[in-house]
Amino acid sequence: MRTHWLPLEMRLAPHLDAVKSAGPVRQQYALLVNPFYPKDPHASYGKHVLTPTLALTSIAASTPAHWDVEYWDENLLQGPPPCDPVPAVVGISVHLTFAKRAYELARWYRERGSIVVLGGLHAISCPEEVAPHADVLAIGDGVQLWGQILNDIDAGTWKDTYRADFKRPYREDPAPRRDLLKRNSYLTTTSLIATRGCHNRCGFCYLSTKGLHMPYLMRDVQQIVDEFRQDGQPYAVFTDNNLGSKPEYLRQLCQALRPLEKIWSAAVSIDVADDPALVREMALAGCTGVFIGFESLQNDNLTDARKKSPRTEDYARRVELFHRNGIQVNGSFVLGFDHDREDVFETTVNWIEENRLECATFHIMTPYPGTPLFRQMEAEGRLLHTDWSKYDTANVVFRPRHMSPEQLAEGYAWCYQRLFSNASIWRRRPQDWRAVPAYLAMSYLYKRSNRFWHLLIKHQLTARAWRPLVELTRRRHLHFRRRLAARDGVDAGRSSSVVSAGV
Repeated sequence: MRTHWLPLEMRLAPHLDAVKSAGPVRQQYALLVNPFYPKDPHASYGKHVLTPTLALTSIAASTPAHWDVEYWDENLLQGPPPCDPVPAVVGISVHLTFAKRAYELARWYRERGSIVVLGGLHAISCPEEVAPHADVLAIGDGVQLWGQILNDIDAGTWKDTYRADFKRPYREDPAPRRDLLKRNSYLTTTSLIATRGCHNRCGFCYLSTKGLHMPYLMRDVQQIVDEFRQDGQPYAVFTDNNLGSKPEYLRQLCQALRPLEKIWSAAVSIDVADDPALVREMALAGCTGVFIGFESLQNDNLTDARKKSPRTEDYARRVELFHRNGIQVNGSFVLGFDHDREDVFETTVNWIEENRLECATFHIMTPYPGTPLFRQMEAEGRLLHTDWSKYDTANVVFRPRHMSPEQLAEGYAWCYQRLFSNASIWRRRPQDWRAVPAYLAMSYLYKRSNRFWHLLIKHQLTARAWRPLVELTRRRHLHFRRRLAARDGVDAGRSSSVVSAGV
């Protein structure tokens, strides 16, 4: 298998020992940290800086007014987080893939006098593991807890553990603090979230984690429109697990976004294509791309995963519906299901090419702790280890049923190698020749420019590199929308004529 280029900065976290000294502790100053995680050499490095995380910027918005707050993302390759002065409080998000780094940061700041608050999904799924590394453990909705924790620290009455559920009306959450972000370091700082939760409860998904009860909640449509407009970016990415879980809400959102004449992309389930009129509404509102969790092309795999999905034989027709409306499709595929055999890799990539998916993301089946899949694998003795740093969907951490771990790892790498090849990029070009130049530019910048991405990220040039392509895409889509609207008008006129004629 071909060796992939991977600079040390993309593989190793910044050295904390390189920081010679730290300043005094500054009271009522909080720092929120997104820890470093190693990058997958098979995938694009660019995906890590397309949009910023919303979790910590949303938490930052609930900071009491008399506190100063900053945000630091170690994945922007700007070195270790600041420590002069030392923050009175450091909040760190803990995910299983970078739990070790989160604990290193927690120890380092605690030694310098900071009160460390640890939260995130890993704190929900494995609180007994996370707790010893924290002064304060935040379990659940951090937006609700953060302000309460800081106020209790002010009063000297803070507790070891705070808990909050996710049942509070989502519209009550403040808008994220995008002013804390390095705007030049991302493709767009307008990452939006309109809904929380998903109507699916797939056994392998983090939403099925024991102890995580996240009902499907929606924010007011006008809140989303205002955030999109106020951030001043031409492109937004919705980070919802499934923006299409409530079709009528999505329809209302699309109608409100349409006058902005901006573009956006979102994750939706394939069943949003049950209603072709809704897909058309998405296109007219500026949707240029969807991320769809196909997961598998075998129905038995989807049944085992408890995923509510149309039959896989109908996937191609639905992809064509998106394409007909000028919407690109980024498909997500999980490799290593119990019904997968060695032919799954070639079968999946061939289908992607035949249906001209503009992009695809591959994931090795990963049993996250606390999920039904993890409990199943543990009961069957199929877990290879519990080194959480390898639970990143790029490493094999279990024993597949119909192939060896080595075969699964090699097949995963082959899928990316084939997808990122010149031949595959060309085979998947759009049928509309007017869309081909932008597609090729996106494909080569996103998929085949990892050396370039390393420099863009390090020197905070991501926005500058992408901005011309984004604006070209926005203008092209506006022209496409006008043609689409005109076509709808013609079709409506024909229908009216038929009715008038008494047919």
